[in-house]
Amino acid sequence: MASTRDRILDAAEQLVQVHGFSATSIDAVLEAAPTSKGAFFHHFPSKADLGQALVARYARRDVEVLEQFLGAAEAASDDPAWQLVHFVRLFEEAVDELALQQPGCLFVSFLYGRDQVAPETRGVIRDAIRTWRTRLLARLRTAALLHPPVVEVDLESLADQVFTVFEGGFLLARAEEDPTRLRAQLAHLRTYLTLLFCLSDGAEQRSTGSPRGLLR
Repeated sequence: MASTRDRILDAAEQLVQVHGFSATSIDAVLEAAPTSKGAFFHHFPSKADLGQALVARYARRDVEVLEQFLGAAEAASDDPAWQLVHFVRLFEEAVDELALQQPGCLFVSFLYGRDQVAPETRGVIRDAIRTWRTRLLARLRTAALLHPPVVEVDLESLADQVFTVFEGGFLLARAEEDPTRLRAQLAHLRTYLTLLFCLSDGAEQRSTGSPRGLLR
C-alpha cells in the first residue's frame, strides 16, 4: 500500500500533468489523494515544497529510464554509433508503455509556471536535462571518432536535439492523442544518426533485450 506521502505525490502529478502546477491547488490534491490538510503539511510545508518533491521524483525516474536504455543499448553492440541507434530503437519499441507511464513531460508543466516555481526546482530540471546531454554527448564523441560524420556537426547541440526530439515527441503525441506520432519522430532521429555516421543497415547487431522488461 502506498504511503500517504506517495499518494499525495501521485495525485499531484496527475493533476499537474493535466492542469499545470500553477493551476493545481492544494485542495484539489487533498481531494484526489485523498488525505487531510494536516497530513499534507506534515510532508510538505508548502506548495513549493510539494513541487520540488514532484520534480525531484520525476527527474530521478527520468534518469533511471535513460540509464536503463543506455545499458540495454551497450549490451546490444560494442560500437558506440550503433549503441545510439539501438538506444533510439528501444524507445520506439516501448512508446506505448512509456505513454501509459508518462503521458506528458512534467518538466514543461513547471517551467511554464515560473512565478510559482522555486529556483531550486528549476535547478533540478536543469540537472536532469544536463545528465541527458552529458551521457549522450560522451557516446556521440566516441561514435564520431570511429565513424566520422558525413557533415560537420556540433555534437553538444546534437545531444540536446536528441532530448528535444523525445520531449517534443511526447508533446505532439499528447496533443494528437496518438502515440505513433512519437514513434515516427524517433524513427526520423534514428535514420538521421544512421546516415550521419554512415552506418550500414546490414551491419546492425539487433538487440535481443525487451524494452518492456526494462520498464518494470
